[in-house]
Amino acid sequence: MQAMILAAGFGTRLLPYTERRPKPLFPLLNEPLLLLTVRHLKAAGFDHIIVNCHYLKEQIIEALDGISGVTVQQEDTVLGTGGGLRLALDQLRDEPLFVSNGDIYHSVDTAGLYRVHCANHSAVTMAMHDCPRFNKLVVTDGHVTGFGAEEGASGTMAFTGLHVLDPEVLEKIPPGRKYSIIDRYRDLIESDPAAIAAQSVDGCSWTDMGTVQDYLDLHGRLLKKEIPLWPEFATVPNGPFVCNSPVPEGSVDFYDWCCVGDVQIPGQLSLKRCVVWDGAQMESGGDYADSLLV
Repeated sequence: MQAMILAAGFGTRLLPYTERRPKPLFPLLNEPLLLLTVRHLKAAGFDHIIVNCHYLKEQIIEALDGISGVTVQQEDTVLGTGGGLRLALDQLRDEPLFVSNGDIYHSVDTAGLYRVHCANHSAVTMAMHDCPRFNKLVVTDGHVTGFGAEEGASGTMAFTGLHVLDPEVLEKIPPGRKYSIIDRYRDLIESDPAAIAAQSVDGCSWTDMGTVQDYLDLHGRLLKKEIPLWPEFATVPNGPFVCNSPVPEGSVDFYDWCCVGDVQIPGQLSLKRCVVWDGAQMESGGDYADSLLV
């Protein structure tokens, strides 16, 4: 099975943190999400994985260096989701392609979604769920029949950023141009309303790391065991606190949940619902809550 992870975006909603690193490399429990996603797909049976990159691409190239079965697609210009997929066409095998956004964490059965697509004879299969914040796609009789619906419209669902497509779908995308895959999907359903199957994944956990609060909430839910932990994490937390740094006895008060990377503890601290990246600077006597510290 083959897959592509879309990791070329700018992550503007997460500025200024994305000035330091691209969003797919944001650490999740101190491990880069992109590397976790690659390992998760490989464990599911995907043996040919393409990762595209543009913004801060040197960091992604370095992170993926030497990982077997992974091809890095460098994009010198902004191509968008459709343009990036079109550029990968020559690298694809003659079989369906699983596509994942590079900034999501979920419990969707990726191999199962792939098998569903292979059996349903649709050009595209999109994993959908009921998520009011993002319900913008119209679903009729098990097929996606419209995009960009008004908020609260009946019969709408949210796209998870996980989809499977037949590579020939990409052939009509103009090469070398910025293009959205959703625009290609709009063209598909204009010619065939049943071209895109909507596969419900309601009941699965799903988080789009679009904002700092989303990112913090995801850590909290993982550390409090409210959502499943991927087996691909190198370390399984024993409780709601993860700390990769030596902590002098009595120097740090942890509250609720916290995830701390490799940092220098400057003195007495209070941390509550915080994610602290490797190398973050903190002040002695600091009282930090609901924060991303970098």
